[in-house]
Formats: sequence, structure tokens, C-alpha cells
Amino acid sequence: MADRKGLEPPPGWVSPMLATLTGERFSDPGWIYERKLDGVRCLVHRTGDRVSLYSRNRHELNNSYPELVDALTAQQGDFVLDGEIVAFAGHATSFARLQQRMQVNDPEAARRSNVAVYLYLFDVLRQDGQDLTGVELRERKAILRKLLTYADPLRYTAHRNRDGVAYWEHACRQGWEGVIAKRADSPYANGRSKDWLKFKCVTAQEFVIGGFTDPQGSRSGFGALLVGYYESGELRYAGKVGTGYDQHTLDELGRELAALEQDEPAFAKGNLPRSRVHWVKPRLVGQIAFSEWTRDGRLRHPRFQGLRDDKSAHEVIRERAR
Repeated sequence: MADRKGLEPPPGWVSPMLATLTGERFSDPGWIYERKLDGVRCLVHRTGDRVSLYSRNRHELNNSYPELVDALTAQQGDFVLDGEIVAFAGHATSFARLQQRMQVNDPEAARRSNVAVYLYLFDVLRQDGQDLTGVELRERKAILRKLLTYADPLRYTAHRNRDGVAYWEHACRQGWEGVIAKRADSPYANGRSKDWLKFKCVTAQEFVIGGFTDPQGSRSGFGALLVGYYESGELRYAGKVGTGYDQHTLDELGRELAALEQDEPAFAKGNLPRSRVHWVKPRLVGQIAFSEWTRDGRLRHPRFQGLRDDKSAHEVIRERAR
């Protein structure tokens, strides 16, 4: 992947508001419901003619998505916006397809890419120097709707009122990742909040890559990834991920893993695989879809979706419904 260094917080930086996973599904007139998009979080800062795109951990994204910078530069005024960058495979957002752009850090190469990207905007934090984080969400959405001229690649994130269960059922039928439920009168808060809730259709989350197995048969690069998550300061093993890789990923990720090899596992002691295993420094984070957790804390039917560089390894924990 492209090597992007973490930056000092830009002027006016507000850490993004994050949704909490829940197993509950509800309809409520005091909440709104938005489609959960399978992409990369993006904080937009515009001051004068300068537009900067940042990931949730303050990596600048301008070189990877120059067409988004162009579209936002053509707008008027100063603002800080919150949204999600996505790519599509058919009618569904595809994190795997977006990977092809995430790995590009050259504007001209990005423009030549055959992967079209879109920025879905769903919140506004500042407008022309005015702090809007204390304003109720419904009003912030109304301000955002009028703030920009929306044309591809910029899209406004529409929402449903009240009917959360019906919208979640619709999302699952359409093959979407799920729905985000948001308390309509909530302010914009730093970090994770129960005012924003995730109604998931697909079970997926980030995991730390702590090792890999040798390839077998005709496969090259590696066989399976060994992944885990942090709990009480220790890296807990969650299982092997052997599917979801194309040849490009096997080759490129295989080279990255080889450069990170170490003699001992970073995982906490326990029932770890030992046959044809290579341990690596726990620096890379992968997005993994799976059917469920087993009773012994392993992933059932896991599938690799792509690498993430918008979350550091030590932030990765097991998501639990609340």
C-alpha cells in the first residue's frame, strides 16, 4: 500500500463521530436512518481555495482521490464535512474494488484508474467559521443539503425518518452492508457514541494480521492470514483467513508480509497454529467479513476484503453488540 505518514491535527480538527454496533433493530420518530456504506471515512476541510481530505486517523488522501478534491474546490465557502468514499461493483459498494484506489498515492495514476469513486457526504461540522457540532443533527443535515451543488462524484447521503426496521430489511434485501441509525436531535460528538448505532446486515470488522501460512498447490504469495484483535493490551488470535484474495493481493501483500517477519508470535499464548506458519510484526490491518463467531472465539467462514490504513493496529478490538 502507499506509505502515508500520520499528520499533526490540521487547524480545526474534530475527531470523527463513530457508531456503536447493536443487535437491536427499532423504528422511532426521534431517529433517522442512513445507508451504511462500505468504504473509507473522509473528513473534508476547505479553507479559501485549499481543500484537504483526511482519513479518520488524519492521513491526507488528496493524492489518491484528486477528482474529489477538484469537485470540492469548485464549491463555495469554507467548511468541514464528514462523509465516506466508496467505489461500486454493480449496484453495491465494494471495499475490495476501492482497494485499487487506496493503494495509489499519485494523482495522475489515480486519474487514469478505471475505478470511479464517489464521496457520500452525511454531516457538516463547520461552515464559514461557525462551529455546528452543537447543532441538532436534523438541522445539520438541512444545512449540508443546501451547502453544496451535488453532482458526481459528490453525493448527498439521504435518510429515512422513523421506519428503521423496514429500512434495515430493505438494506439486507439489496445486499447492502446495513443501516446507521442516528438520534435526530444529537450533537456531533468526538469518538464512539450510542447516538449513532450500526444495524448490520453483513458481519465484518477490522482485524490485525499477525502471521501467515505457506501457500499450497498452485497458489503463490501466502496461504492464509492469521488474524486477531486487542483485548486488555494483548493480541488475541481469531483464526485463519484463507479466501478472498486475487493474484495481485497474494503477490503484493505477500511481499509486505515477508518484510515484517519475526521469530515469535505477537499473539497472546494459547492454541496457535504451528504448521507452515510465519509470524509477522502486528502492523497491518485487514477488513474481514465472516458469518459468525464460534464459541471458542474464532471466526466462522472468514473472507478477506482488503487492507485498511485508516485505523492503527492497536485500535482494533472485537466489536460486540450493545
